[in-house]
Amino acid sequence: MQPLAPRRAGVRGKPIAHSLSPVLHRTAYQALGLDDWSYDRAEVDESSFVDHVAGLDASWRGLSLTMPLKEIAVQVCQQVSDLARVVGAINTLVRRDDGSWFGDNTDVHGIVTTLTEAGVRGGSTGGRRAVIVGSGATARSALAALAELAVTEAVLLVRSEIREETRLVGQHLGIAMHAAPLTALADPVDIVIGTVPALAYPAGFQLASSATVDAVVLDCVYGDGPSPLLAAAVLAGSVAVPGTEMLLHQAAAQVRLMTGSQPPVAEMRAALHAAIQGH
Repeated sequence: MQPLAPRRAGVRGKPIAHSLSPVLHRTAYQALGLDDWSYDRAEVDESSFVDHVAGLDASWRGLSLTMPLKEIAVQVCQQVSDLARVVGAINTLVRRDDGSWFGDNTDVHGIVTTLTEAGVRGGSTGGRRAVIVGSGATARSALAALAELAVTEAVLLVRSEIREETRLVGQHLGIAMHAAPLTALADPVDIVIGTVPALAYPAGFQLASSATVDAVVLDCVYGDGPSPLLAAAVLAGSVAVPGTEMLLHQAAAQVRLMTGSQPPVAEMRAALHAAIQGH
């Protein structure tokens, strides 16, 4: 019996050393018995990304993309999912059998699943309000997730103004958006989603307990130090959800897209928690 041809995947971005994606994907391959699959990580920025992808041979079956590659990734794709096209952000590349690259977005699935597990329900919202910190590529994925959960209004906490491409995505999704300073959160909200690095928060950042008690607060960013958003959420009596939960669910969706197999979420979660405790 001939050995199986190797199948390779990996995560790309900058910085990348903190990424826990290899833990998740390798655990999935092991649990699924995919001995011919391997997964690595490499630091790649916008200037070298297109050439990097062009240099990948046929053994490469998929890439996970983190910042700052989610917007430029469309340049290497022959096909893009409707969701990724609407959001304008690609975090997943899948190699087709004909050698072409298909771009997709599993961040939205990751956010929706994480919020649902934390107690957020879709359907009728009764005027439920949401806040997104930031207005970049991940913020657009957050908007799509909110739309899937039937949220129709969101406040974006930004340093200056909402990015035009993000405003257009909100309009397309039917979400009314309002900009507010990163220091302001006065009106009661039910969902808060952070999409910016820890250093972007002002010193002493707080969430008013009168506005966010019992709210679900998800920080999509992980690995760059303590989260000011989650620290503020705990003080305010909110439900604080780390970005590693979103990472788990978006990675599970990537495993399904890349391998065609049902992802072993329980095993992936256990490995993720062990890796976090080991840091």
